[in-house]
Amino acid sequence: MNLVRALGSVGGLTLASRVLGLVRDSLFATFVGAGFASDAFLIAFRLPNMFRALFAEGAFSAAFIPMFNRKVASPDGRGLPDGIAFAEDALSVLLPALIVMIAIMEAAAWPITWLLSGGFNAVNAEQFAFAVALSRMTIPYLLLISLVSLLGGILNSLHKFWVNAAAPILLNATLIAALLLFHAEAPMLTARNQAIAVTVSGALQLAWLAYACRRSGIRLRIKRPRLSPDVKRLLKLIWPAAAGSGAVQINLVVSTALAATLLPSGSVSYIYFADRLNQLPLGLIGIGLGTVLLPTISQALGRGDEKGAMETQNRGLELALFLTLPATVALIVCGVPIVGALFRHGQFTAADAAFTAQALAAFSVGLPAYIVIKVLTPGYYARADTRTPVRYATIAMAANLVLNLVLIVPLQHVGPPLATALASTLNVVLLYRTLRKRGQFVPDAQLKRRIWRLALAAIIMGAVMWGLNGLFQPYVAGAAIERWGAMLALVGTGAVVYAAATFATGAFRVADIRALVRRRS
Repeated sequence: MNLVRALGSVGGLTLASRVLGLVRDSLFATFVGAGFASDAFLIAFRLPNMFRALFAEGAFSAAFIPMFNRKVASPDGRGLPDGIAFAEDALSVLLPALIVMIAIMEAAAWPITWLLSGGFNAVNAEQFAFAVALSRMTIPYLLLISLVSLLGGILNSLHKFWVNAAAPILLNATLIAALLLFHAEAPMLTARNQAIAVTVSGALQLAWLAYACRRSGIRLRIKRPRLSPDVKRLLKLIWPAAAGSGAVQINLVVSTALAATLLPSGSVSYIYFADRLNQLPLGLIGIGLGTVLLPTISQALGRGDEKGAMETQNRGLELALFLTLPATVALIVCGVPIVGALFRHGQFTAADAAFTAQALAAFSVGLPAYIVIKVLTPGYYARADTRTPVRYATIAMAANLVLNLVLIVPLQHVGPPLATALASTLNVVLLYRTLRKRGQFVPDAQLKRRIWRLALAAIIMGAVMWGLNGLFQPYVAGAAIERWGAMLALVGTGAVVYAAATFATGAFRVADIRALVRRRS
């Protein structure tokens, strides 16, 4: 129940952020479309997105939260003051290092953009120069979001999950405001204003987290940098955790660079918009579960409760599959009407919508893998093992590169998303196998009983939604209220069918609901 309640808090706010993200992307598609300006901005926006996933949502939290929790739970009685002192030492080293890093990246924006895009195309110098200019506008966001991750890690450790989960809402709200207030006839000007808005949103997120920390009695002093033993250990853990947590994002960067280099104009945008839809369930379920599981498991292990840690991970995986399997089937089966409802208007054509739906289906094949990674990696990080996930992430990244090169020519814009999905599945297999071999994760009887039943319920839902596609298709190209209404009706119908199918297949029983109600009361 605590896991469900915490996921509901984090997931609800994450869902709000992702819905705003879809609104933002819908407006972006209307004002900019899928072409020269959109590809350039999306390359510049890829770096902040990747850095947030690698650092803010992954590496720093994976290394910092278990160490902070051990400080707070120390037997010497000092508790929180020791944890705050550790956070201040981390900040004293982190801040100057970030300032130097941002200065270097601003100077090296040209090669960084080239690495992210492959130069777009050797003949398209104008597009590449524009992307470099936009990258320089978004790079300061990296410093701001890194400081946000430090403050958010403290609040997560104190179980104030909702504060940090609300921060991304400010990113999407800022970009939406920029689109509505500062869009221009020329798509390039709108793209430039979006790049500026990215960094503005970082400042707003930092102000929000700083305010929340002060309200919680947390005030960090900036001290002279000192590499204390704890800070050295933190730095030692961060770098492998970055690769381990960010394998999916790194794979997306490789896919984007190859698409920009080898595929026609607009392909980067098809992959981006497909990924944004794929990120909706990933953010709601995967990031929410990862946020909650890491401190919960690390606290259980700190008490010596291995059984409790394994129970938490079993229930986490069960909850992940319950929510992920129907989302996977829905995005594969109903990609065309969903993409059409959200993006098919303005400069975003019917052909753009069809190509985006194809990329979305390929991404969605790996959706369970993306989310299960978020459930399994806390089992390593809570035990201060950040090296094993990075080894497996490296193997997955190598597989992704090979699969990209094999699939991108015959499958075009579908190849990179499919390669990412297959590489992530390989990562899950490696993570699971090692945890099982170490005896640190063993599926219990309840999980084994429910997995195949949940899969069957999702397939039943998919068959019904496939039959309803034709009924809703005529409404996804009309007015906004018509498009959104048709999409919500289709998704709502799928949710009702899935809920009924979980009872029909025995995945859940009436007795489970009664027990849940009794626990809540």
